[in-house]
Amino acid sequence: MLSLFQKSGIHKIVIIGCGRLGASLANSLYEQGRQVIIIDKNEDAFRKLNSSFGGLTLVGDATNLDVFKQLEVDKNTIFIVVTNNDNINIMVSQMARELYCLDNIICRLYDPQRECVYDEFHINTICPTYLSVHEIQSILNQKGV
Repeated sequence: MLSLFQKSGIHKIVIIGCGRLGASLANSLYEQGRQVIIIDKNEDAFRKLNSSFGGLTLVGDATNLDVFKQLEVDKNTIFIVVTNNDNINIMVSQMARELYCLDNIICRLYDPQRECVYDEFHINTICPTYLSVHEIQSILNQKGV
């Protein structure tokens, strides 16, 4: 079904979650010429995508193995997991790592205390809490405060 991405050496980017971050990321990556598939359980979420978005959208629950099968995951697949639920993010990331031996997984986590779970599975994390603290400190330092 999604075999148009099965070109040699092309990284297929799968984004799980079409909230503000997922949609913005999908739009940006597509505009850069990347091959993007974005998945969300709620079809209405895709309204956040630009009208010019030409990547693929898939309505489904990413914790469901049947959804994974539709993606035709291979070693060049990059998973970016950015739902608003840490438990789902952990589960989908673990599925991608364990079932498909993917090395390229990036996952958002809200609760910094859960970072040890991601570290155990060698999953790259982005934590808005840490990023915000760092940026606020940077702004304060620039202002000499």
